Amino acid sequence: MDVLERAFMKMGARVKFGAAAPRWLGGRRVLTDLALDVRRDQWGEYFLISRNPGSAPDLVVLDVQPKDRHLVLMSRAGQEKHRYLLGHDERHWFVAGIPESTPVSRVRDAKQALKPEAVQIRERGLRSKDCERRSNAARIRQGEWFFVAAPQASVPAWKVLRNEPLVRSRGGKPHMCQELFRFGGETVYVSPGAPNGLTEVEYAALSDQALRRWNWRVMTRNPTVYARGTVRHPDHKTVVLDGWHEVLSNTEHLSYAMRDIVFLD
Repeated sequence: MDVLERAFMKMGARVKFGAAAPRWLGGRRVLTDLALDVRRDQWGEYFLISRNPGSAPDLVVLDVQPKDRHLVLMSRAGQEKHRYLLGHDERHWFVAGIPESTPVSRVRDAKQALKPEAVQIRERGLRSKDCERRSNAARIRQGEWFFVAAPQASVPAWKVLRNEPLVRSRGGKPHMCQELFRFGGETVYVSPGAPNGLTEVEYAALSDQALRRWNWRVMTRNPTVYARGTVRHPDHKTVVLDGWHEVLSNTEHLSYAMRDIVFLD
């Protein structure tokens, strides 16, 4: 733990350790081996690392970039390995799981791995320095969301929604879009016990007791979304989208370690 604490101190962050607690996932309580979170106390924000005492994975810091205030953390249990990017974005600390298909070891590569494929394609040919920016010729980023210009988008005026939120299933503060249009996606049933939503087949298979336990609502999982105008969030600088832009989330939902994160609307 001393080694981990020194790495976090080098990044300019505090870290605390605790025992993992059970949580609801897919309508049932599960105990995860590792949980990473950002918490706040009287001295400000800190990282909380919680592990299952019975099967705690080893933790290794692969890279620290003090000036950038980011680090790459790897958890290892036997042959199973998961990587995370921890760092500071504008005003707050964050944790993001890296897809296992891109086993990175450097902060720079972890940032690249979190970009959706459409963004990576558009950034080809740009200077590395420009790819690090929150806004470049290929896209605009605000937190976990990327906005890619879509001049070909045909949006019916009567379907445009105003002051609509963009949210991730793990909760948090929504990103408010001045104008938004959505279509497609998968219908799911959402509750506090199934925050990512259950398909109609999964929902129909629940017992009467499970159905009565929570209040359920119907939502759409992973729709196609376009936004235009301002996008506001209390933790990020407001961005202005000139014309319709396709909205894409980062790739942490492809990480097994962060498998409970989806785009619900």
